[in-house]
Amino acid sequence: MSELMSQAIELMIAGMGFVFVFLIILVFATGLMSKIIGRFAPPEPATPARTPRAKASAPAAVDPDTAEAIKKAIAQYRSRHKK
Repeated sequence: MSELMSQAIELMIAGMGFVFVFLIILVFATGLMSKIIGRFAPPEPATPARTPRAKASAPAAVDPDTAEAIKKAIAQYRSRHKK
């Protein structure tokens, strides 16, 4: 049983070592690719400054029938959703 456990621990350490080495290589490869792309890629276009949007103007007057329908809908909603 002892020999089996020692082999399992050796295999675990070897596997973790390979994963660690692979991740180190991956980090360096990603950094190298970033430098290469930064050197050969065209520069990003300049973004224009944002201008504030004008607010949409509300209609001057609301039709009385529409206003009454809105009032009834609000009252109905509030009556159903009381806390």
